[in-house]
Amino acid sequence: MQLISVKDVELSNKKTLIRCDFNVPQDEFGNISDDRRIKSVIPTIRYCLDQGAKIILASHLGRPKEVNNKYSLEPVAKRLERLLTNIEVIMAKNVIGNDTKELAANLKHGQILLLENLRFEKGETKNDENLAKDLASMCDVYVNDAFGVCHRAHASVEAITKFVKVSCAGFLLQKEFNFGQQLLKSAARPFVAVVGGSKVSGKLQALHNLLPKIDKLIIGGGMAFTFLKAQGFNIGNSIVEEELIEDAKQIIANAKELGVKLYLPVDVIAAQSFSNDSVIKKVSVQEIPNGWMGLDIGPASSILFKEVLNDAQTIWWNGPMGVFEMEKFSKGSLKMSHYISDSYATSVAGGGDTADVINRAGDADDFSFISTGGGASLELIEGKELPAIKPLILKDEFE
Repeated sequence: MQLISVKDVELSNKKTLIRCDFNVPQDEFGNISDDRRIKSVIPTIRYCLDQGAKIILASHLGRPKEVNNKYSLEPVAKRLERLLTNIEVIMAKNVIGNDTKELAANLKHGQILLLENLRFEKGETKNDENLAKDLASMCDVYVNDAFGVCHRAHASVEAITKFVKVSCAGFLLQKEFNFGQQLLKSAARPFVAVVGGSKVSGKLQALHNLLPKIDKLIIGGGMAFTFLKAQGFNIGNSIVEEELIEDAKQIIANAKELGVKLYLPVDVIAAQSFSNDSVIKKVSVQEIPNGWMGLDIGPASSILFKEVLNDAQTIWWNGPMGVFEMEKFSKGSLKMSHYISDSYATSVAGGGDTADVINRAGDADDFSFISTGGGASLELIEGKELPAIKPLILKDEFE
């Protein structure tokens, strides 16, 4: 499948609304601590500027339940102006309304208008068509370059496509989509999937979908304990999804039937509580004490997983190996990042927490591709139809 590209669209003198994903982390003082998501959309912005478009940018930030300065996009506007140089970024006070529409109508070449946080409007997450119409009324062309929200049917990514004259995909969205398609259809073998994170439930369908396409599967993080319990291990107070134990057994059986080698942790870093002050133990998975919980994979598991990756030609990684946010439980995730980045395989990482681990490890430049969207990346791998991408697929391809 191919997407309608921004390169296929006439942009000269057209008001062009680009949906971005500026959902960037900030420190306690409101300073942007990681601007990769802002930088990743700049090629699309620059291309549209070069084509003579008048640009309006729209994004969400966080999950505000009401208008709150903490979630304002003003810091994004300042960082974007610094990154673009010589381009004025005008910050709208609202998402829609007469003042915002007037700013959009009076835009000059060399100026960019950034709308305020889309989620300040309750209709955004409800895919409200009235909000979508208001957004569409400000532009001639709509460009979606926000892969990270393409698995959501929200007003600024799905409903808006019903009301604009032209909808197309930006360069980042095309790259994400094409990489996902290529990974599923023509990955070099051996293909190793590394799946982690806290819960099986969010990744169950992806595991089922991946099994026929991969040679090895490594499962780490909190979700590994559901599989370990399915195999009869006592996991103490470790996180477990009791209702998915039968599903875990089915995945183990399916892997065996398909000849996929499945690897689980053989040891863990355990503690009685998730705290910097907690005493930790390195224990095998057979010896997790009652009242203790596994919070990271142990050193033997790291060595095992490194060996598993040695002959890989393609590695797909989604989800950390432990509760990496706390330093004493981050080693397993950081080591996994190092192992994958040091390999000669095509290495693809899902966004979200996985991207955060890679960034902390300093390995970003050594990965073949790091997705900007964790949930969207996962659903693409699952083979799901993403609601925000469907309207952008070339019709003859889709039909």
